[in-house]
Amino acid sequence: MIDINQLSHHFTLGKKGDQTSLSVLENISFHVRAGEIVTIVGRSGSGKSTLLNLISGFIRPTQGEIIIQNQKVSEFDESEFAEFRLQHMGFIFQNFQLIPSMTAYQNIELPLILKGISEQARKKMTLDMLKKVRLEDFSGHYPSELSGGQQQRVSIARALVLEPPLILADEPTGSLDSETEEDLLRFIQELNKEMGITFLIITHDDEVARIGDRTITLADGKMVESVVFS
Repeated sequence: MIDINQLSHHFTLGKKGDQTSLSVLENISFHVRAGEIVTIVGRSGSGKSTLLNLISGFIRPTQGEIIIQNQKVSEFDESEFAEFRLQHMGFIFQNFQLIPSMTAYQNIELPLILKGISEQARKKMTLDMLKKVRLEDFSGHYPSELSGGQQQRVSIARALVLEPPLILADEPTGSLDSETEEDLLRFIQELNKEMGITFLIITHDDEVARIGDRTITLADGKMVESVVFS
């Protein structure tokens, strides 16, 4: 599913003529198999978010390659990667990133509109996804009318509605209380088993890390450990 080979990224600081290079990631290599849940952990500043942004195509690596579903996405231009994301990736964010002026139904429907799917097909797919995340009774509610856990379920439904093979999650439980977090983690595991979706999850939370089939640890921009859970 994902092959990361000798990936490095440096940020350039300062004005032209007086610039310095800040190393954020150095020679990261790992493989994610289809259907796995892989968690990436590390302290603040370890490079976790930069790694996720590189895999997502929001920033380009200084060196190395990223291969997703046998496509060398690290060579894509911006428009090619945008199309690839729409077809192959879903995203779950810590702060949900829902559009406040849209209902739960409309937030989930939005990716289908962007993809040009017909209204009739959109309705069925959106209602099916609301049912899957157990929010069919809240379709007309706005984000402000939903609990944190419900908002994150809407976010997950939006990520899943196009049935992408890969979900990238950035601290998905960071805004949730412990009880809601536990429920959400069970739900992610259910989706992984039922739909075969691959999850790559960035977290600093040990409870989140434990749901992974493997955990990769970053420190100071380097991969220091990869643990496989039985």
